[in-house]
Amino acid sequence: MTVNDVKIILNAKVWCCESKLSAEVHSACGSDMMSDVLAFVKDQSVLLSGLINPQVIRTAEMMDMLCVIFVRGKQPDETILALAKEKEICIITTAHPMFTACGLLYQHGLKGGCSAE
Repeated sequence: MTVNDVKIILNAKVWCCESKLSAEVHSACGSDMMSDVLAFVKDQSVLLSGLINPQVIRTAEMMDMLCVIFVRGKQPDETILALAKEKEICIITTAHPMFTACGLLYQHGLKGGCSAE
């Protein structure tokens, strides 16, 4: 699956880094707690979150993620977009709530890879 496939499945809007739309993604994680993402996520390509702040982008960068999806219709501000552009992380928004967005992606073959070990 590509980032563009994710965009289509979630009926989402791309805010920046459209060059990443052709990138392959194999797994995703949905969380509003960045500490959990740092502690338990392994080899994720996509981060779904309802948390709208620069820490989400910094976390995605640390975890080598290609794309951040903001759920529940949340819209990133210029600070978040500038940081995402600098870090080359695609930003997408969807009106779907987190549970639905994760379910749709899972239904279409995108797997999770969280580990509590």
